[in-house]
Amino acid sequence: MSRAVRAGELVDTARFEAMSREKCIDEWRRTIGGQSLKYVSVQFMRSALAYEAQIKAQGGHSRAVRKVLKAALKTDQKSSGAVGQSKPLLQSALRPGTHLVREWNGRTYQVEVLEDGFQMDGKRFRSLSAIAKKITDSHWSGPRFFGLG
Repeated sequence: MSRAVRAGELVDTARFEAMSREKCIDEWRRTIGGQSLKYVSVQFMRSALAYEAQIKAQGGHSRAVRKVLKAALKTDQKSSGAVGQSKPLLQSALRPGTHLVREWNGRTYQVEVLEDGFQMDGKRFRSLSAIAKKITDSHWSGPRFFGLG
């Protein structure tokens, strides 16, 4: 059973492990808020909810983490702002060596960010969208498929 310690008391995170998809979505919207969760796996939601419960039990994110999150949000808001203003290239935002993980139809896919593209299963790809197409056999926004956009 998973537990997080809060100033001498235990916080049970195991309750998330048995949640149905609908209950996960309700809990997600109540505690995290946000958008449609149509393509988010139940296991990811369970893990994220347990993580958030642990963070809250420990008094929240550190000042340094909050600062980084606010800066990332500001950058995202600027890049998606004015019409005609281009977003920064995803490739420049991801550091080489970063691994992106996505579960799809019961299989976990791992993608490594390279200097000049991406690699999955030993094959190189120019974009995340090409990888998403390879995985799903349909057109997807690669960044959205991997939860980046």
